[in-house]
Amino acid sequence: MIGQPFHSQQPKAEPMTFQRGTPPFSALPAVGSVDLPALLQGRRMRRNRRTAWSRRLVRETQLGIDDLIWPIFVVEGERTRQPVPSMPGVFRLTVDEAAAEAQRASDLGIPLIALFPYTDPALRDPFGSEALNPDNLVCRAIRAIRAAAPAIGIMTDVALDPYTSHGHDGILEGDQILNDPTVGQLCRQALIQAEAGVDVIGPSDMMDGRIGAIRRTLDMAGFEHVQIMSYAAKYASAFYGPFRDAVGTNATLVGDKRTYQMDPGNSDEAIREAEQDLVEGADMIMVKPGMPYLDILFRLKDTFRVPTFAYQVSGEYAMIEAAAANGWIDGERAMMESLSAFKRAGADGILTYFAPRVAARIKAGL
Repeated sequence: MIGQPFHSQQPKAEPMTFQRGTPPFSALPAVGSVDLPALLQGRRMRRNRRTAWSRRLVRETQLGIDDLIWPIFVVEGERTRQPVPSMPGVFRLTVDEAAAEAQRASDLGIPLIALFPYTDPALRDPFGSEALNPDNLVCRAIRAIRAAAPAIGIMTDVALDPYTSHGHDGILEGDQILNDPTVGQLCRQALIQAEAGVDVIGPSDMMDGRIGAIRRTLDMAGFEHVQIMSYAAKYASAFYGPFRDAVGTNATLVGDKRTYQMDPGNSDEAIREAEQDLVEGADMIMVKPGMPYLDILFRLKDTFRVPTFAYQVSGEYAMIEAAAANGWIDGERAMMESLSAFKRAGADGILTYFAPRVAARIKAGL
């Protein structure tokens, strides 16, 4: 019966002897001494795993192309693809190249791309003024991509770190980030991006109150249709290094971001952050990084039941690529397994640098 120890129902077995070269099953007790069918009570879990078609049929979590968001780095120039050394296979793209890649992504069926700029260091200042230039790199990329690939969604980052000389997401005074003046800058940045034609605003700065302020700014200007995907639970993580290489802030960052990004030891705080952002008007929420914070992803989705996304960040991507390059893991399998983990934990979508590779695999039926 269920609940009774198995050994209490069995006669004492004779000691098994081992002879090298004999099949392992020859050392098993006789069938009569171990009633395996009775023990399993008809439940043999391996039946559903026996064939590929059956495994597909009963799979609980399905990763599809519609789950993918592709982050793209843009840089000044023409017809140029600059490799990011710490992210093998990832490039900074000039606007024309980014538009072509957006068209490729659209053809693959990827629903949304996310733009991140490498700003010319000569244009960076303590206040991130270039973020407010209506003809800056991101705004030009939005317009070019909209013309080249009208069917794909465009998301932009709202934060000052790609534009500041000190590498922080806000206005720095001494060793402190000024919250409220920064929020004013972010509102203007979001409005300029909306005027350029963006579909989704992604505030990644972690300033208090910025979601509500941005929502009101957009609505008052007639952009009530522009969506906001809040970086609701963004942790002060060690996994951002390659991204900062890509946008050029590693060399300029003064100190760290622990006074505004979340402490990696906190879980309940993520609930409070997400709840506040939703109250202020966020349409979607995000967890960043992804893999080290699957518990947070699960909690947010389970608590709020709103569109919830995970960002498989640059460090996660780089680890898989580095291990695969050294032959330590099967890179393609690790890529797919890691993305399935996000879906299993509750993600409605995933920002991942693997997006075009994954989309091509899925499209090919691999």
